[in-house]
Amino acid sequence: MELSTAPTGLPALPAIELPWQRRIREDPHLLFDIHYAVGGPFHVVHPAGFADNLRAFQDVLTRHRVDGAVYYGKKANKAGCWLPEVADLGAGVDVASEPELVHALAHGVRGRDIGVTGAAKTDGLLRLAARHDCLVAIDALDELERAAEIARDAGRLRILLRRLPPTAPHSRFGSADPDLERAVARCADLRDRIALTGFSFHLDGYAVDPRAELAHDMLGWCERARALGLPVSAISIGGGFACRYVREQDWETFTRDHTDEWFHANKRFEKFYPYAQQPTGADMLDAVLGRTFRGRTLAGHLRDAGIALYLEPGRALLIDSGFSVFPVLGFKQHSDYGITTVHGLSMSVSEQWKGSEFLPDPVLVPRRAEPRPRPAVTCVGGASCMEYDVLTWRKVTVSQQPRPGDLLLYPNTAGYQMDKNESEFHQLPLPPKIVMSEEAGRMRWRLDR
Repeated sequence: MELSTAPTGLPALPAIELPWQRRIREDPHLLFDIHYAVGGPFHVVHPAGFADNLRAFQDVLTRHRVDGAVYYGKKANKAGCWLPEVADLGAGVDVASEPELVHALAHGVRGRDIGVTGAAKTDGLLRLAARHDCLVAIDALDELERAAEIARDAGRLRILLRRLPPTAPHSRFGSADPDLERAVARCADLRDRIALTGFSFHLDGYAVDPRAELAHDMLGWCERARALGLPVSAISIGGGFACRYVREQDWETFTRDHTDEWFHANKRFEKFYPYAQQPTGADMLDAVLGRTFRGRTLAGHLRDAGIALYLEPGRALLIDSGFSVFPVLGFKQHSDYGITTVHGLSMSVSEQWKGSEFLPDPVLVPRRAEPRPRPAVTCVGGASCMEYDVLTWRKVTVSQQPRPGDLLLYPNTAGYQMDKNESEFHQLPLPPKIVMSEEAGRMRWRLDR
């Protein structure tokens, strides 16, 4: 397979594009009609793609004959349109605040299908979780005591005890093993108010083996808790399921050869998200469950122990399910490349606010295509007065020189990009989310509710 190169000689990182995305992008009117209606930048979201990803995870659990549940990591995107898909498919939602929990309930997700995670939770969040029979990941001994006190009046609370991964001793999340042992014993004392359902953990990175190994190790904790008469029945392995945005060959070339000269002002980045990796999504879950220990797969050990597997993917459910569109305000030549300014802020491409760069190539959608278009090299800045408000520091090649009235499309931004850091800086309204669906052979759109 040939590598992607721009006519300018700069490397290209074209995003993998699904048919629904291409269909919208190539429609001569649809995106411009939406821009006319909203008047500024906007995000396009596609619930059907999210549902496909969710079903793929559920199918892996079924194929391995493992009881379990998929909890959508809600923090990855604030749109409401994903939640009815979760409810209809019998999945769950992972929340970390009272507004997130209420939002899930309002869109039809039952309380018993809501997991509550995060650091130390407010009393209000714990009380709401108890009232609605949510499953709460308890992070520390003091939180366990608060939860038990709240459960005295609010009702028995179902919990997981979150373990501090031995390979991440400096994480601020989870209990180290001595505290975890004390917490299990305390749950036995508090069994009239606290129902210890199982254990949870979360690992950074996207590797298969550490997740499988820690999940297998957690089976021993399940046995200890059961020996105390506690109704332990599940392990949650958190999120961190890998995603792929660009072709492997293009990513390998970029990571091998990249230089500061490819970026505006020779901007230097210490690290990038791995935009091409394997295995990804549901295939990664398949690999975790297929990992063998003492001649038997993790799935087999879970079945033998009667332990369900919970997981909390966010980005991996949103991959290929949304993109962002910014109207072009102007273009000026800067040395041997240009600077395009768009209507909107880099806070709507959140990777920039984590000291990194969102690398899949933006795509120019011109209002009027030139008869003989000449490719143009540009970086992309936001509409604020801040020097660092840059959506794309990398010098990227677009089909022709951007002009006011054109649209610049950022592909595959649904997961953690489009709204994680958005702000009404300069009193600019937040970009609305446009929900796309296909009906009667055509694409229809509405505002997210």
